[in-house]
Amino acid sequence: MQIPEFSDVVAAEARIQPYIHRTPVLTSSFINGLAGAELFFKCENFQKAGAFKARGASNAVFGLSDEQAGKGVATHSSGNHGTCLSYAAGRRGIPCTVVMPRTAPQAKKDAVKGYGGRVVECEPSTSSREAVFAQVVAESGAEFVHPYNDPRVIAGQGTCSKELIGQVENLDAVVAPIGGGGMVSGTCLTLSNLAPGVKIYAAEPKQADDACRSFKAGHIIADDAPETVADGLKVPLKELTWHFVRNHVTDILTASEGEIVDAMKLIWKRMKIVMEPSSAVPLATILKNPDLFAGKRVGVIVTGGNVDLEKLPWN
Repeated sequence: MQIPEFSDVVAAEARIQPYIHRTPVLTSSFINGLAGAELFFKCENFQKAGAFKARGASNAVFGLSDEQAGKGVATHSSGNHGTCLSYAAGRRGIPCTVVMPRTAPQAKKDAVKGYGGRVVECEPSTSSREAVFAQVVAESGAEFVHPYNDPRVIAGQGTCSKELIGQVENLDAVVAPIGGGGMVSGTCLTLSNLAPGVKIYAAEPKQADDACRSFKAGHIIADDAPETVADGLKVPLKELTWHFVRNHVTDILTASEGEIVDAMKLIWKRMKIVMEPSSAVPLATILKNPDLFAGKRVGVIVTGGNVDLEKLPWN
């Protein structure tokens, strides 16, 4: 599989511009005081379809030839990538099928359907997801757009940090959540070219810390079905994202379930913005490692806001 280059990010930015928001950067003096650092929250929870994945999905969909697009697109996703691929496919007027765990939040299933996508359910494990998906593609011939192990998707995600460093000068570090590693890979791709002095930290739930263990071991370690409140971060690294993580990430930091929920609650209360648990993991790790970020200017990527309001983790 081809490793995307920075020229692909530049091309993606032009391609997807009509279909995405240039999201705002917000700050909180209260949270800065708690962290002992200046934090700049890149709010992809305000993105089209409610998540950063609209970037990669739009780049993949609008980069297809008419012949490819005619057969539609398909993916497997715990939620946001499926929603965003359905959004992009709807903008292009082509079919989209999403294989989703039956345990995925109902809000995310409804969002896929709301954008015109078709949901096919599977068991909540990587092995079941991939088996059901193979059957879907065999039947439809649809173009597979992987949630993260796809050069088109990674290039699209790289446009987020390209915007961020244009909005905030002199960052010392950027912290982003990591599951499969699409956002972190896009961040690595952009920053290694435009701002190589900026440190890149990946933030992960302690209960789904396969990326952290992979980073320490020097090879991919994949968990099949970890349990964490951060439902968007349950998937393992793949070869493309591992390339970027291995070569460009400074460190992978973890947070407990309680720390993630506390950080999510803090942002809801102090910044008045809706974010999902996966998006709170970066702040949780920053607050847990004050010495690492003390006095620094830190970009924090808030990856999405598609939370099930009937199942808030502090209820």
